[in-house]
Amino acid sequence: MPRAGEEAVVDQILQAPGGKAGNCAVAAARLLGKGRVAVLGALGDDTAAKDHLRAFNEEGVVSSGLKFCSELNSGQAFIAVDESGENVIYSYSGANASLTPEDVNDPERRMLLSQAAVVAIMNPPFETAARVADASSRLGKKVTFDPGVRSQMGLGALRPLLGNVNYLIANESEIRNITGLSNPVDAARKLTSEHLHLKIVQKLGGRGSIMFHESSSIFADALNLGRIGMSVVNTVGCGDSFLGAFVAALVEGLPDLDALRWGTCAAGLKAAKRETRGSPNRETMLKYLDYVNVRS
Repeated sequence: MPRAGEEAVVDQILQAPGGKAGNCAVAAARLLGKGRVAVLGALGDDTAAKDHLRAFNEEGVVSSGLKFCSELNSGQAFIAVDESGENVIYSYSGANASLTPEDVNDPERRMLLSQAAVVAIMNPPFETAARVADASSRLGKKVTFDPGVRSQMGLGALRPLLGNVNYLIANESEIRNITGLSNPVDAARKLTSEHLHLKIVQKLGGRGSIMFHESSSIFADALNLGRIGMSVVNTVGCGDSFLGAFVAALVEGLPDLDALRWGTCAAGLKAAKRETRGSPNRETMLKYLDYVNVRS
């Protein structure tokens, strides 16, 4: 990656539909099947919006819960990937920033929430995320929360939302932002001391993932790509693939141990693909699932 003031020569440019929620929805749909996953969000009136709708239709993701804003551009992310597959991301929220708590009360979105088994909240405006979490909790749904940039708000601001969340799913830097602690065990203890119901899932990148709940933990080793004749190509979207697969396992009624294995396997297989939405289909993931070792 270039330092400040440096210029880097780019070998290849790829353009594709993305976005954390879109990537997660596609990852889940590839494992659950068409018509079983819906996405809520906002798009502008532009080519990007048309590309999103086309992709959702092809993947079988229900898009009737989307909001369209004629005066705004769709959100975009500009991602640089180095030769090792690591990345930096510059995000522009665009139309997604217009999604309000009142939008959650739209009859179509309320119906989608009522039909859901699991609601995965990723990166809408905070007030909207809080409204979705509250509405979903009142409906008796399992709720997962991937804080993304909202982690920078800290635990004090996120505390009310976390009261309606079952699974907090975040990477190491996000957990550190929320708690101010770098030790994952201490961070989990701090979070669960206030929210006894909360399960903390930390995405550890090339080291796998870990889940904390009360005094117990489950650790999943990362998928060894070299062992199955693959290598890391692009890590962009791995976290989204993890969440999509993790949620899909919960929808299927599988226990937490299996959900952690599904997420870790899907993230590993995604890393071997250049595409941002390179998450596996069900057949491929099940083929390699036993290569992910999970222990408590």
